[in-house]
Amino acid sequence: MFTKIKIGYYRIKGIILQLRDVRVVGLLLFLIVVLMISWSGIKAIETNYQLQKEIAQLKDQTDLQQLVNENQRLENGYFDTPQYLELAAREDFGLAAPGESVVIVPKSVALAHTVDSPNGKKTEAKAEDKRPTYQKNFQAWMDFFFHRGAND
Repeated sequence: MFTKIKIGYYRIKGIILQLRDVRVVGLLLFLIVVLMISWSGIKAIETNYQLQKEIAQLKDQTDLQQLVNENQRLENGYFDTPQYLELAAREDFGLAAPGESVVIVPKSVALAHTVDSPNGKKTEAKAEDKRPTYQKNFQAWMDFFFHRGAND
């Protein structure tokens, strides 16, 4: 046991003596400087990557906003056209073009002149369906898969 302690003591003494050597100290300092430079380089690369990611995200947002602006500009251009003004006057105010006359037909008269559909029912405007959307969607899929008409 005494020899093990003695051997450990001499190893530690040998390491201490090596640390007094200028070449070993220089090598350790060089190793520390290389590690610090490497760490600094890795942090710079990581920072650049994060900044590039942020730049790409902001560029995408800018492109999207430009598309939205262009769409809005086109829509505003449409609102200035005579076609839109004519449609708006017809829908909102019930106006007609020169030479046209507006005729209001009662619903009962319009339904009296409908054509019979193949299943024997008269075609008319669909009444409001009070079912929830998911039920209407499910029924539409069932009609599609089983080749049924909408009014079957």
